[in-house]
Amino acid sequence: MKFQDLIAYKKSFDLAMQIFEITKQFPKEEIYSLTDQIRRSSRSVSANISEAYRKRVYPKHFFSKLTDCDGENSETQVWLKFALKCEYINEETYNKLISISEEVGKLINFMMRNPEKFGVRQ
Repeated sequence: MKFQDLIAYKKSFDLAMQIFEITKQFPKEEIYSLTDQIRRSSRSVSANISEAYRKRVYPKHFFSKLTDCDGENSETQVWLKFALKCEYINEETYNKLISISEEVGKLINFMMRNPEKFGVRQ
């Protein structure tokens, strides 16, 4: 299996791309703050999943990278809340993106609780 086949990777990558498209409409004054932050944190989730998968021969590194993923995913949720409160996105878009992010979080936590299913040897 390749990391690109992991459901958590696919969903987090898709979420990051949706956020990228939506943030194209954010005000220009947000380019170096909210836009940059939400793009960075959302992209970091799938990047860290790929790193975790490659480091699965080292259980502690696998777990560490997945906790980084979980943290970045949570950060993305905070930036989405700011985008909602600043009225850059509507509530329907917010709820859709948060739902995907929560699903990604559950998948990351499944990976952490079941490392042997991903080739990690304890």
